Amino acid sequence: MATSIFTLIGIKDIIDILMVATFMYFLYRTMKSSGSLDIFVGVLAFVVAWVVMYKMLDMRLIGTIMDKFIDIGLFILVILFQDEIKRFLTELGSRRGLKIFEKIFKSKTEIEDEKKWIMPVVYACMNMAKSKTGALIVIQQGIPLTDYERTGDVINANINSRLIENIFFKNSPLHDGALIVGGNKIKSAGCILPVSHDTNIPRYLGLRHRSAKGIAQATDAIAIVVSEETGRISYAHKGELHLNLSSTDLEHALSALVEKD
Repeated sequence: MATSIFTLIGIKDIIDILMVATFMYFLYRTMKSSGSLDIFVGVLAFVVAWVVMYKMLDMRLIGTIMDKFIDIGLFILVILFQDEIKRFLTELGSRRGLKIFEKIFKSKTEIEDEKKWIMPVVYACMNMAKSKTGALIVIQQGIPLTDYERTGDVINANINSRLIENIFFKNSPLHDGALIVGGNKIKSAGCILPVSHDTNIPRYLGLRHRSAKGIAQATDAIAIVVSEETGRISYAHKGELHLNLSSTDLEHALSALVEKD
C-alpha cells in the first residue's frame, strides 16, 4: 500500500507541496508580525472545516453554505488584510531576493560601509537616553520608505550624532516626528508613521513605541525609540518590540540585523 502511494506522488506533487508550505509559512510570519495571527488562524480553521465537510465527507448542504461564504470571504479578506497584502507586494518588488546574491559578491569594505550609520545613531541614542530626550529613528532596509519621507521635511544630510540630537532637542520643531535614515544619509525628519493597534503592546508605552511597531509591521525597517519618560532605549523590527536595551545591546542588535538582512 505504501509503495503504491509513493509511486503516485511525482516530482511536481512534491514541488507543489513545498510551494504551498512555503507560502503558508510566509503568510503565517506576516500575520504574526502584523498582530493579525488570530484572524489568520480563524480563516485557516474555516477553510479546513470547509474542505473536510464538503470535499471529504460530502455534506452538500453545509458545504454549499460554506462555499458561498468562501466566495464572499475573499473580498472581505482583501479589505481586512489590505495593509498586509500591500506589504507582501512591496517586498516582492523590492528586489530582496537579488540582494542575497549581491551580498555574496560584496567586498568587506562595502559591507563595513553599510554599517557606518550604526555608531552615530547609537551614540546619539545613548546621549538622548541620559538627558531623557524622546526620539524615534527609523532605519530603512529593503523596502523603500519614500511615502513616509514625504510626510516630513527633507534633510538629506550625512549621519552625525550631534545632528540627530539637535533634531530631537525639545525645542526643535521636528522633535515630535520620526527621523528616517537610509543609504547612510538622514533623509527626512518630522515624519508621520502608521500607529500599531496591537493590543499586546504594554499600556505604559506611548505613541512613539506604537509608531515604531506600526512601521515595523508595515515594512522591514528597524525603528529605534528613546523614551522621554524613562530614557530607556527600545527598537522594533518585523513587528516585534525589544524593550529596555543598553547602548551596547543596541549596537550588537543593529550589527546583527544588518548582517542578517
